[in-house]
Amino acid sequence: MSILAGRIALITGASQGIGRACALELAKAGATVALAARNVDKLAEVAAEIAAAGGTAQAFALDVASEESIKECAKAVIAQFGAVHILVNNAGITRDILSMRMKRKDWDDVLSTNLTGSFLMTQAVMQSMVKNRWGRIINVASVVGEMGQAGQANYAASKAGLIGLTKSLARELASRTITVNAVAPGYIETAMTAVLTDDQKAAMTQHIPLGRVGTDVEIAHAVAFLASEEAAYITGHTLDVNGGMHMG
Repeated sequence: MSILAGRIALITGASQGIGRACALELAKAGATVALAARNVDKLAEVAAEIAAAGGTAQAFALDVASEESIKECAKAVIAQFGAVHILVNNAGITRDILSMRMKRKDWDDVLSTNLTGSFLMTQAVMQSMVKNRWGRIINVASVVGEMGQAGQANYAASKAGLIGLTKSLARELASRTITVNAVAPGYIETAMTAVLTDDQKAAMTQHIPLGRVGTDVEIAHAVAFLASEEAAYITGHTLDVNGGMHMG
């Protein structure tokens, strides 16, 4: 089903995990996908996977901690495809440690990548959406941005900030038929969570009413819905995909 046929989707952090799953899902829905991340070799593998399934994708180098890299990536994508209709701000990092021991660099790196990087990438493609009077901006936040998490003050702050950014941009861009929403994953099985111990994983699962961890594909389904015409009347919203871990 090609519900996104003719749309150009730019996905940051598309080389693995949730970003890769989103790329595959949006390509499956008919979008042409611009894959962006630091690891271009991994992006090439995702592009090949999409091509093998009959889709269209191209890799673009991107470091979301660098304003120059963001501008160059956005410019290259627009030059190649003519526009960006859908932006998925997914790239993110963690530097987990208790606040008492957290170094300033741990704070700055996470906020710069997760929050400032998302803002700058949105700013870099915004004009393309305004020109076309249509757009979908989807920010991948996190359940910890809504409920907090010990040892993740920097990460939680960055994701809470992303939710606030989502609401503000939604108000600014609504008159141009551009929606801005966030998806807040709960405990999802990805490379980022693979570093947790079995005890940590078991403890987290106990707080999930559905009794299991989520998958990157389930997040991608939520992103694809928000990118579609079916979600045209939804903006400024944070869609929780967490198995009931947080209800608010």
